[in-house]
Amino acid sequence: MPLALVALAITAFAIGTTEFAAMGLLPQIADGLDATIPQAGWLISLYALGVVIGAPLLTAACARLPRKAVLIGLAGLFTVGNLLCAIAPNFAFLAAARLITGLPHGAFFGAGAVAAAELAAPHLRARAVSVMFSGLTVANILGVPAATLLGQRLGWRAAMLVVVAIGAVGALAIARLLPQLPSHPQAGLRRELSTFRSGQLWLALATVVFGCAGLFACYSYITPTLTEVAGFSDGSVTLVLALFGVGMTLGNVIGGYAADRALRPSLCASFLLMGGALALFAVTAHAQWSAALTVVLIGMFGFATVPTVQTLVLQKARKAPTLASATVQGAFNLANAQGAYLGGLALTAGLGWTSPTLVGAGLAVLGFLIAAASWAADRRTPAPAAAPVEPAADLAAPAAVHG
Repeated sequence: MPLALVALAITAFAIGTTEFAAMGLLPQIADGLDATIPQAGWLISLYALGVVIGAPLLTAACARLPRKAVLIGLAGLFTVGNLLCAIAPNFAFLAAARLITGLPHGAFFGAGAVAAAELAAPHLRARAVSVMFSGLTVANILGVPAATLLGQRLGWRAAMLVVVAIGAVGALAIARLLPQLPSHPQAGLRRELSTFRSGQLWLALATVVFGCAGLFACYSYITPTLTEVAGFSDGSVTLVLALFGVGMTLGNVIGGYAADRALRPSLCASFLLMGGALALFAVTAHAQWSAALTVVLIGMFGFATVPTVQTLVLQKARKAPTLASATVQGAFNLANAQGAYLGGLALTAGLGWTSPTLVGAGLAVLGFLIAAASWAADRRTPAPAAAPVEPAADLAAPAAVHG
């Protein structure tokens, strides 16, 4: 495999770390900037909204530019955004910086997936893309717990500065190792937008926005729940976050395996199982051993939805999947924003630390209902005549490995 894939994986590691580490540092950020924990939860929502805004806009704006220059620019914007977070003098400045940091997220993974596929031989494309996305997976096992521990010991700004350093290394590695990859001559906004005429595509995106919000309603407030309800110390929380990363990795593998064999049933089952795990956590969170076990299940069932949903979207956008693939990232982060917001409302209403996980269970069931309705509608629609897979779709298909 080319060393250029390592450069992409480094940046993916930095992005994954900064996206989820804020969830583990909410108490420290709130204390440092005189905010409440629900207010600090807005930082998660603002990053997610940045992804929602930036994924389609930056993907469209960069469609005709050389891919190497695009990837360097996106990695640079991400690094600058994190630097602004680290030096934020007040909460309002930090909120704006988090929005900026989220802008390049979806566009980077969209362009990076296609670049990784182009770097490998045709029979190794899926493996090449998985190498890049392994940075995101490793971030949830190592990067997020390490950043959380560092933030607890040296302050949340120190954790942000480490992410800045990793992002800068990733951008420099891309500049050094990635060969020139010109844009495709047929690339264009009109071609990409044409795929959004599909009602099934919109239903798939709605499944993400509402169903996956259930996971983030719980995980956005996982640290105070583990400390206030389960009785974990701040240091022990980092180990539980690592367990969540292990569950996420298992779910991504299991979900991909199941989606290859029965896509629609796997999607519906994953949302039901996630809802059950979230509801169970409201009970098991009161004991440390059962809380840790349930966190693994939440990560596993929650991320089992990722490859199934992405595969479905790519099926419904075969002729022009680049913008649709980036929009999936926006949908996941809109789910992140919505989940964090609704979970925060439950806390603000005084419903207790376990209330966000119950909100999450309800959202997961809503995701199941949308997925089931989409499946029923698809079964009533006559199957179109088989058409050859276009090159762009062939390149984008491996993106389904993203967690």
